[in-house]
Amino acid sequence: MLVSTKGRYALRTMVDLALHGDGEPVKIKDIARRQDISGKYLEQIISILSRSGCVRSVRGNQGGYYLTRPASEYTVGMILRITEGNLAPVDCLAGEDNPCQRQQDCVTLRLWQELDEAIRGVVDRYTIEDLVEWQKGQKDNYVI
Repeated sequence: MLVSTKGRYALRTMVDLALHGDGEPVKIKDIARRQDISGKYLEQIISILSRSGCVRSVRGNQGGYYLTRPASEYTVGMILRITEGNLAPVDCLAGEDNPCQRQQDCVTLRLWQELDEAIRGVVDRYTIEDLVEWQKGQKDNYVI
């Protein structure tokens, strides 16, 4: 599984909103500057997050974006699935049913299932709030 810049930047955006929101909308240009993300690319990412209901916008001079729920209610996996789609390591695990015709004889299926469970176990265990706490506690060690 390779997480694209879209997924990584979406996580950084969510952390930025959690860190700098304090109940007030955060301007997209401020997020872009702090996170060193192109404004145009960030607008695309914010649009995806907005359509999914993770963030809301406020128009006007004092406008910007804010999280719709507490940071503790967003898992890393949730944000990655919104931006990346499926996180399965192989196509045959991407859907509800395993479409592979070799499923019964596939010697590697168990390996892929365990890898999928491990990925989900990690990304669904951590929240945006966890990333915020890591950022606050380890400013010199983590770049989010």
